[in-house]
Amino acid sequence: MPTLNITGKTAVYGILAHPTDHVRAPQVFNAAYEAAGIDAVLVPLDVTPENLATVVAALKVTRNFHGLTVTVPHKVAVAELCDELAPGGARVGSVNAIRFTEDGRMLGDNFDGKGYVTGMQKAGFDFTGRRVLQLGAGGAGMSIAFSVAEAGAAEIAIANRTVSKAEALGKRVNTAFPTTKVTGVAADADPAGYDVVINTTSLGLHDGDALPVDVSKLSPGTAVSEIIMTPVHTELLKQAEAKGHPIYFGKPMLDEQIKLIGAFMGCPLPE
Repeated sequence: MPTLNITGKTAVYGILAHPTDHVRAPQVFNAAYEAAGIDAVLVPLDVTPENLATVVAALKVTRNFHGLTVTVPHKVAVAELCDELAPGGARVGSVNAIRFTEDGRMLGDNFDGKGYVTGMQKAGFDFTGRRVLQLGAGGAGMSIAFSVAEAGAAEIAIANRTVSKAEALGKRVNTAFPTTKVTGVAADADPAGYDVVINTTSLGLHDGDALPVDVSKLSPGTAVSEIIMTPVHTELLKQAEAKGHPIYFGKPMLDEQIKLIGAFMGCPLPE
C-alpha cells in the first residue's frame, strides 16, 4: 500500500471529533492526496468538548495547519468559535469544514446538505417542484432541509419525535427560502403523497432498528433516500426496493462532500 511521504513542507489538515474511532475522512482524503501527488495529509484529532477551544486556538496559529473537517460532537461548538461563517454554515448554525486564512482568521461552512443534494442530482433525482418528507430534524438533517429547499422543492414536511424542533427548523428554512412550504410534523406522520422520503435519522444503522417510516403506506413511485452509508442497503432501502420504489444510497453524500470540503479547505481534489 502506498505510504504518504510527509516532509517539513507538507500541508496539514485534520478531522476534529470525539471519539475518532468511526471517522473515515483520513482514509478518503489521504488516498486522494496520494493518488493525485498532492503534498498534504489529513490526521484524526480526538478532542473532548472541554478542550475544544484550547485546541482550536492552537491550530489557528500553527502555520502549516490549513483546515479541518468537523464531526460529532463539535459541529455547533466550532461554529461559535469561527471568526466568520459562510452562508451555508450561518443559516444552519453548525459547520463541518474550517479554513484557516492567511491573516489568522477561521472561516466555517457546512456541506452536509450540499453534498446530499449534489449526490442525488448526479444520481438523476431533481428536487424542483417535488413534495419531500424528511425524517429527522437534527444533525445533518438541518443542513439537508435548507439545501433541499434551495434546490427548488415545493414542499418539505419535517417529521421528528419532538415536533416543536421540526417546526422551529421549518420556520428557519421557510424564512431563507419562502417559495418552499416547510412544516414540522409528528414522526409517525402519514408518508403517502410525497415524491421522496429522506431518512436523516440514525434508524437503520444497527441490526434490529425499527423502520423510520412505514413502507407499506408510501405512494406508488415514491423515491426513498438514505444518508446512512454502512450498511449500504439498510432495511428501509431493502423493503422499499422490494415494493418497487426507486432507492438512493447514502455514500454519494460523502463522496460529494469530500470534493466540496477539499476545495473549501484550499486543497481541491481531482474529479
